[in-house]
Amino acid sequence: MGLFSTIMSKIFGHAEAATPSTTAAPAEAAAAPATAAAAPAAALVDVDAVLSGLAANAGQPLNYKTSIVDLLKLLGLDSSLQSRKELAGELHYSGSTDDTATMNVWLIKQVYAELAKNGGKVPADWTH
Repeated sequence: MGLFSTIMSKIFGHAEAATPSTTAAPAEAAAAPATAAAAPAAALVDVDAVLSGLAANAGQPLNYKTSIVDLLKLLGLDSSLQSRKELAGELHYSGSTDDTATMNVWLIKQVYAELAKNGGKVPADWTH
């Protein structure tokens, strides 16, 4: 499992833990394929709400909206340069990973854009 998958599971997992579960009728559950069953839950994930909730309990100010380092810290993940370079490779960053400032700006926007593509509700200004 790559770092982006871990980011997704941390955010979407917190959302699922905070949302009361509903039980589908057996006929509905049998009619829906497994992939379709997972998609609606992911489509309901308000990324901003999840991260705001985590930030409220972080014990330190974290600028997770614009800083990939702070986002990773907020999620309890490794925010080292090596980890960020691996994430850049996973998300197909084409620039130089030696230019860490440019890479970090690209990473935070790309992570939020990918979360949005995968069912997260992300404020538009976080991805541009």
